[in-house]
Amino acid sequence: MADPSTSDLLRDAAGGDQRAWDHLVERYSRLVWAVTRGHRLAYADSADVFQTTWLRLVEHLGQLRDPEHLAGWLSTTARHECLRVLRMGRRERPDEDVAAGADPQGSAGPGPEAALLVDEERATVAAAFARLSERCQALLRLVVAEPGLSYTEISLALGVPVGSIGPTRGRCLRQLKDLLGERG
Repeated sequence: MADPSTSDLLRDAAGGDQRAWDHLVERYSRLVWAVTRGHRLAYADSADVFQTTWLRLVEHLGQLRDPEHLAGWLSTTARHECLRVLRMGRRERPDEDVAAGADPQGSAGPGPEAALLVDEERATVAAAFARLSERCQALLRLVVAEPGLSYTEISLALGVPVGSIGPTRGRCLRQLKDLLGERG
């Protein structure tokens, strides 16, 4: 028997069919996780975003205009939730040593110079990444997300043909490399 369409699953889930809901979650969980992990959230924050994304779907089950584009809707919703968590995280920043359970008096990690260099490299890459088009940013986040997504899943999330993902990825990486080269 063929897999039911996303439209059928959404309709049945809206009608209270638990199996349809479970099938939707199974079909799209990797995608939602990839978006959350692509934003480099802590595991607990990723889990919260994952749950909130599915909650948003429950709240909008009967209101989706194009059920066959559910992958894009879930990606967008997860991305918005990630950004909300990141904004809130800027307001509350526990000391990293305390949050990690490390002994503040101990020196298990690299020295401050090494940490500063790593932070500078991250900032440089982040600044170059931010200069890429939204399309390139979205594609590269999904390509490097954990757990890895197939090109088919990426195609569904971005609404692009599978055959264009590799070449587009290559162009986006070249642009990123060029931007990083400008910064030395």
